Amino acid sequence: MIEIKNVNFFYQGNEQENAVENLNLSIPKGQVLVLCGESGCGKTTITRLMNGLIPNFYKGELTGEIQADGKDITKLPLYKIAENTGSVFQNPRSQFFNVDTDSELSFACENFGYPKDEIVTRVNTTVKDFKIQRLLGKSLFHLSGGEKQIIACASVCVAAPDIIILDEPSSNLDVRHIAILEGIVKKWKEQGKTVIISEHRLYYLTGIADRFVCLAKGKIVFDLPTDELLKQDIEQLCTLGLRTLDVSRLKPETTSTVSSKSLYFEKFSFSYKHHKECLKLENLCVPKNEVIAIIGNNGAAKSTFGRCLCGIEKAGILRDGNDSLSYKTRLKKCYMVMQDVNHQLFTESVIDELLISMKSPNEKEAFEILAQLGLSTYAKRHPMSLSGGEKQRVAIATALASDREYIILDEPTSGLDYKHMKEVGLCLKHLKKLGKTVFVITHDVELIYHCCTYVMHIEKGKVINQFAIDKSTHKFLKDYFIL
Repeated sequence: MIEIKNVNFFYQGNEQENAVENLNLSIPKGQVLVLCGESGCGKTTITRLMNGLIPNFYKGELTGEIQADGKDITKLPLYKIAENTGSVFQNPRSQFFNVDTDSELSFACENFGYPKDEIVTRVNTTVKDFKIQRLLGKSLFHLSGGEKQIIACASVCVAAPDIIILDEPSSNLDVRHIAILEGIVKKWKEQGKTVIISEHRLYYLTGIADRFVCLAKGKIVFDLPTDELLKQDIEQLCTLGLRTLDVSRLKPETTSTVSSKSLYFEKFSFSYKHHKECLKLENLCVPKNEVIAIIGNNGAAKSTFGRCLCGIEKAGILRDGNDSLSYKTRLKKCYMVMQDVNHQLFTESVIDELLISMKSPNEKEAFEILAQLGLSTYAKRHPMSLSGGEKQRVAIATALASDREYIILDEPTSGLDYKHMKEVGLCLKHLKKLGKTVFVITHDVELIYHCCTYVMHIEKGKVINQFAIDKSTHKFLKDYFIL
């Protein structure tokens, strides 16, 4: 049993309102509870209260009671909490202690002093359950974002805690691994574990979760059993930032006549040092001035394609009509929003991030871009003080401010709620109107249906399918995203 009584908390040095206010929440043992709501509503803060990161790591002003199985979490050291509570963070890189997958999977059990034979058995069982045999023996630094996410989930599973807290566990997962994660959560539920999931993707949880708790500005808006949630007005749920509860009902919102102008990729191949070739595009033609969704499984080389396209990695020949674009030229013409946006936020304020991205810094224009993405109130905030979803929008804002000809976005709606996903989609549509070519690496079917006009499907470093989004291709997308 987890009990949160009359809890108020705001972060040290944060000028915003309390992260959570007058929070009361009771979670019985063996229940699966989902925290949902807009980005920045307090979901992650609640997970930090339950796993002890507040107040042990994140400092601030805390009042109220937080108990797990009758013990006051606020007075326990982290290592004592970790004996019974496992956590998967929004950014899995922040919880890795090793450099390879095998060591990471066994790390927690080794720390707890379990016998070697038991550790081996636990790891082997988890590897089989998560279907991650192909990831064994690999460097964590060579994994895709989704592969890191699944390793983080698996490492928690190996330790077998009674309480499992997941913060946006599906954010970077492909459809196959979301289905695997769904099965794992079901198994945890059958085992009587208490599972708390902070999530924007809700559709895969409607058959598992006992309750959905929706937050807004640090307060609980509703606390409903799943069957009652499914009866709620869809439009009303959207106003609260909730994503779709049923992927099968989605339909493309944007169709267009594909541009006659094209980009040509010739011998566009790449391999990382000491590794076999991971990207191999012999002859590829894609339309210009479109919003192109790049889909595929985790580890398919989608992010590698984006890095090569923008010139970060030296690869192949890219032709725009009669112009051949070298990787040096592409560095000047392209702008990439990375999967982990922490790598590209450098300044002391959000507004400064936009200004340094502009060819000719224009504060008025920068504020207009912030307004488009609902970021105006954060202009003077330090980027690192924002939530994961807010940082994501700041990085996208810098891409808009750059005014580059080609924009590449790697999982731009990871950690974003419905409202802000739509805002991003509108921005991408706007870029298309301005004549930009946008490549969106994504597992987010809602974003694809909202703003994309063309699809590239990459698997094992090769394009296996490509098509304009229209009524005839809707079935393919539906079948792809609904296993």
